[in-house]
Amino acid sequence: MCGIVGLFLKDRELEPQLGRMLSEMLVIMTDRGPDSAGMAIYGDAADGKVKITVRSADPETDFAGLEDSLKAVLGDDVSVAPNNTHAVITVDEAAMEAARNLLAENHPTLRIMSVGEAIEIYKEAGLPASVVQRFGLSGMSGTHGVGHTRMATESAVTTMGAHPFSTGADQCLVHNGSLSNHNNLRRELARDGMHFETENDSEVAAAYLTAEMKKGKNLGAALESALSDLDGFFTFVVGTKNGFGVVRDAIACKPAVMAETDRYVAFGSEYRALAGLPGIEEARVWEPEPATVYFWEHQ
Repeated sequence: MCGIVGLFLKDRELEPQLGRMLSEMLVIMTDRGPDSAGMAIYGDAADGKVKITVRSADPETDFAGLEDSLKAVLGDDVSVAPNNTHAVITVDEAAMEAARNLLAENHPTLRIMSVGEAIEIYKEAGLPASVVQRFGLSGMSGTHGVGHTRMATESAVTTMGAHPFSTGADQCLVHNGSLSNHNNLRRELARDGMHFETENDSEVAAAYLTAEMKKGKNLGAALESALSDLDGFFTFVVGTKNGFGVVRDAIACKPAVMAETDRYVAFGSEYRALAGLPGIEEARVWEPEPATVYFWEHQ
C-alpha cells in the first residue's frame, strides 16, 4: 500500500502554488506509506541548460568544493545549488554527458536522482511532512509534478528505493502495486544497455517506459505498450518534460481517483488528497478505468 499524488497545471497562474498544493496532497497520504517519500517537480526549462539533481549521504563533505571541481573541467558555466541532502547541478546541455562522467569518476558518493531540462527529484526515507520540510518543497513552483509515499514491500527502505524513479531525461514514475515479471524485464533491458540503481520493481517499470520512448513513442503510446508487457498489479503516474500520464492494470485493484477542471488535472490514491484543491467542488471527478491510458501534454 503506497500513496500517489500528481498535479498537471493548465493555468500558468497556479504555477507558483504547485509545490504547496502537491505537498499538501502528499502529506494527506502519509498513512498509506510511512517509510519514505519523494516528489518530482517540473519547472521552467532554461534554453541550452540541463539540471542534474544529486543526493549525498554526507552533503557537508560532498558539496564542499563540488562547483569548483566541476568548473575546473567543464568551464565557468556551471552552478551547484545545494538543498539539504540534494543539490541541483546546472550545466550546458552539450556538457551533460561529460558532467555525468565526472561525477561518476571524481564524486562516486553522489547518486543521481534525475537529469533533464525541467525535472528535479527530491526523496528521502521518512514521513512526507519531514521530506517536504527538509527540502522546502512547499515553496517550489512548476508546471506539473508527482509525489509518492511508500510502504516498502519489494525492497529495503532506502533513499534510492524511494519514489519517484527516473531512468531517462525529464522522465519519472511513481507506482502503487507490484510487478511479477520485473526480473525478466530487468535482464532484457540491461542487455539493451539500461542501467539500474536498485532492485525495486518500480524502477524496472520506469526503465521500460524509457526504452519504449527511445523507440519514438510518446508517453501515451508507451503506457499503452505497458498494458501488454507488464504483469502484476499497478497504478502508474508518469511525468515527462511536457506530459503527465496515468494508467492502471486490467484488474485495477489499487485505489485511484482523478479530477479535472479548466485549471488543472489532479490524481490521488484517495479523494481526500484532492479535497483541498481550488475549485474541486466544480471539478469532474472520476475513477480511472482499468487498462485505460490517460495522458495530457503541454503544447
